Amino acid sequence: MPDPAPNAELLNSLGRLVRGLSALFWGLPVALVICVQTAKGDWLRPLGVVPPVVVTGLLVYGLVLLTPFQKQERIWIAALDRAKLCGLINVGLSPFLYWWNRIPDQAFYVTVVELMVFSGLMFLLLLNPVLWRLAAMLPDETLRLETKLFTTVNRYLLATSLLLLAGYFVLMRFQSLPHQLIDIILLLNRSSLWLVLFLILLPVAMTMALIWKIKEVILASVFSARQ
Repeated sequence: MPDPAPNAELLNSLGRLVRGLSALFWGLPVALVICVQTAKGDWLRPLGVVPPVVVTGLLVYGLVLLTPFQKQERIWIAALDRAKLCGLINVGLSPFLYWWNRIPDQAFYVTVVELMVFSGLMFLLLLNPVLWRLAAMLPDETLRLETKLFTTVNRYLLATSLLLLAGYFVLMRFQSLPHQLIDIILLLNRSSLWLVLFLILLPVAMTMALIWKIKEVILASVFSARQ
C-alpha cells in the first residue's frame, strides 16, 4: 500500500497556503482602507492604534501561512522572507498613523508616516515576486504566463510611484523654491494620502486578482486529485 503520510503532509501544506492567500486577498484592501481612515478620519479614533496594527499584522500572518509550502525552494523562501520583513516594518510603523492623526504638525510623526508610505509600497512591490515564484511552482502554464505579465506590470507601476513620491518628499524639504512649484506642492500636500491611494489602487487590484487566481488553481488541483 502507498504511504499516505506524504499526501497528508502535502494537503496540510496546501490548506495553509490557501488560508494564507485568503488572508492576503482580504487583508490588502482592508489594510488600505483602515490605514487611510486611521490617518485622515475620525471613525476609528476611539480604537486608538489597534486597527492599523491588526490589519498590517494580518498581512504578515498571511505570509507566515505560506512558509511551509516548498520550504526547500530557496528563491521562494527568500522572496517570502523579504516580504515578511517589510510587513513587520509596516506593523511597527502603523501606530504612527493614529498619532499623526492626533498631532499632525509633529515633524517626527510626519517623517514616520512618509516612511510607512514607502514601506507600504515596498510591501506590494515585494509581494509580487512572491506570487510569481508561487505560480512558477504550480502545474498551470497559463497561470504562470499571466502571473509573470501582471507582476512585471505591477513592479513597473510601483517603482514609478516610489520615484514620484521620493521626488515629492524631497521637494517638500526645500525652503527656497519657485512660487509656482510651492503652490503645486501645497496643493499636493493637502491631498497627499489620497494621491498615494490613487497611485496604488491599480497595483492592489491586480495583486488581488492574481492572489484569487492562484488560490482557485490550487483548490481546483486539490479537488481533482481527490477525485
